[in-house]
Parts: sequence; structure tokens; C-alpha cells
Amino acid sequence: MSGSEITIQAVDGGEFMGYLAIPDSGRGPGVVVIQEIFGVNDVMRGITDSFAEAGYVALCPDLFWRQEAGIILTDQTEEEWARAFELFNGFDLDKGVSDLQATISALSSLDQCAGKVGAVGFCLGGRLAYLTATRTNIDAAVGYYGVMLTEHLDEKIKAPLILHMPTEDDYAPKDQQDQIKAALAGNSKVTIYSYEGQDHAFARAGGKHYDQASADTAWERTLDHFRVHLG
Repeated sequence: MSGSEITIQAVDGGEFMGYLAIPDSGRGPGVVVIQEIFGVNDVMRGITDSFAEAGYVALCPDLFWRQEAGIILTDQTEEEWARAFELFNGFDLDKGVSDLQATISALSSLDQCAGKVGAVGFCLGGRLAYLTATRTNIDAAVGYYGVMLTEHLDEKIKAPLILHMPTEDDYAPKDQQDQIKAALAGNSKVTIYSYEGQDHAFARAGGKHYDQASADTAWERTLDHFRVHLG
């Protein structure tokens, strides 16, 4: 497995960085890894590497480039949290989805990418993973603790979608969780997994709410989803 940075061309002009990890086999289905509010940091690069180790050509785009390119933050200081929320609040959702479509296209065009492409995202990226399933040509998607999903429940889900939902998520309270489950009940394209007693970012290694058992379970469910839908 090897990781490197590549340049992705935006649909509306300009370009941005993506961290690319290639499996040792040299080829595989594609996975777009969608960042949290901390940029393409060590955590996101590690997740991207893990998908490459699992046999996927994985690409994590810098979605904050329109505000400031190359943002790398951690969840360890108040100053970094403040900057992360500033970037989150300044994020243009529609342009972010456009940049994800550009990323999907860039990944699909790589010689190493064999066939279908999935998307997986965390926090802000969890919301965007949901939107890849409604607004892009992605083949399968997985959202971890997505925020503000209640704003998108009227959108038609076109790709098989998993939502990993911790029950104690302060950023997606129980009333929102109930609303999401009710709206998506019976939708054959959607599978929702609830993680009892877990909080937001339970899968962020090194984070305050990290829970290895739940993270491992979610990881295996994610890989199973991609094995079925990406080949």
C-alpha cells in the first residue's frame, strides 16, 4: 500500500488536493473517503490507508480548499475546534457535493480503479456521504454519524446506503434520529445501524468518544456493504 497526494480538477474551475492510497495489488474498486471538520488530517489519511489495505483504491479530497487549502487540524485543542467549526459554518454544501462528484470522476478515471466507486464519510462527511447517494453517480455510500440529515429526507436515495448512528449523538439528537428512521423506514436502499450508548465520533481513533468495539463493528459492516455493491 502506498499513499500520495494528487490534484483533482473542480467542475467549476480551480483544483484541489486529494490523498490517494493504492492497494498492494495495484488495482481495486474505488472508495471516496469524506473528511470530518478537521480537514485531511492524520486520522483521515489513516482511514484512507485502511481502505487501501482492504483492497480499495481510496481517495480523500480536501473539501475545505475553497476557504483555505491544506487544512490539517486535530480534535485536541480548543483553538483547533474553533477553527474547525468556523470552516464548517463557512462550508458551501452544494459546491462540496460538486467537488465530490469531481472526486468520483477523478477516481473512476485512474487506471488503478477497477469498476465501481463507493463513498464513506464521517460527521460533516457523513452528511455528504448521504448526499452522494442522492445527488451523484456513486455506486454505494456509508455515513458515520452524519449531521443535519433531517434537512435532506425529501431527496431520493439512488444508491445503497448505510447510516451508522450512535444513540447518544449530541449533534444528531434522539428526536432527529427518530425522524430519520421514520422517514427512511421501508426504503430498501437504506440500512440504519444504531450504536447503543455511543456518542458522536465513536470511530475517530484517539478521540474523546472513541470506542474500539463499536468502531470495529461499523468497519466490518462498511466493508461488507462495499463487498456486495462494489465487487
